[in-house]
Amino acid sequence: MIEVAGLTKTFGAAVAVDDLTFTVPDGAVTGFLGPNGAGKSTTMRCLLGLDLPDAGRVLVDGHPLRDHHRPARVVGAVLDTAWYHPGRTGRGHLRVVAASAGLPPTRVDEVLAAVGLTTAADRRVRGYSLGMRQRLGLAAALLGDPRNLVLDEPVNGLDPEGVHWMRSVLRQAADAGRAVLVSSHLLAEMQVIADRLVVLGRGRLLGEGTLAAFLDRHGHVLVRTDGDELLAARLRELGVAAERTAAGLRVELDHRIPDAPAVSRLCRDLGLLVTALGEAAPTLEDVFLDLTDRTAEFRGER
Repeated sequence: MIEVAGLTKTFGAAVAVDDLTFTVPDGAVTGFLGPNGAGKSTTMRCLLGLDLPDAGRVLVDGHPLRDHHRPARVVGAVLDTAWYHPGRTGRGHLRVVAASAGLPPTRVDEVLAAVGLTTAADRRVRGYSLGMRQRLGLAAALLGDPRNLVLDEPVNGLDPEGVHWMRSVLRQAADAGRAVLVSSHLLAEMQVIADRLVVLGRGRLLGEGTLAAFLDRHGHVLVRTDGDELLAARLRELGVAAERTAAGLRVELDHRIPDAPAVSRLCRDLGLLVTALGEAAPTLEDVFLDLTDRTAEFRGER
């Protein structure tokens, strides 16, 4: 488990991470989301001890990472696929990583097989594709058989087969009881693989919880009646968000109006004729844009 409490990191006058608190529990894939400039990379570097926070703390399995005798057995990470020595072979790179972490060299061939790089192990890394470098990075992260994984954009550069394989790796890691933190801009992919979400905006926590809870909170109904203005006015009186669209009146669901039947009952009470009614399941992209719209570093009209 990874626990972040009150984490703050500044660079001069710029606040990169602002009093951030969240948890990455064992046995789950936690998606780490946010617009560019939200503080995700800085947070991940603080998790791994690569940057020192100005305030707050990070505990990995109950202790600061620096207090663990063999950190590579506690957490494995992939942050940058460009840090390899281009003249080394894949096998040579992993041998160096294993030696520097105090890990047995026998693990090298095991992780090469696990990530599907055995046949390319003796090729120079300079000849690896981006997807192969992603696999090599994951192999390095797995060398210590760690209880926690921190991965930044792990499916970047992978072909469809590789994406499916990565999903399987992450699912197996979580099912084995590991804590898995995954950062990605591919929201459709995150909707497939994540059990939980942590969403940042300008260094602050915008939301944390299960994927199902995020999606449930952002559902909506599209309705057409012979009196949309009257319906919209009544919804506003109830404190329910509603807006006119080309498809009809979009009603945001919450505890007051939890589903399409509730909208239908309200229309009946108002004496309105309903000509169309449907509940739309939100995508993670819908949820993400709603949460982060005011915190995006660059934002166009939508």
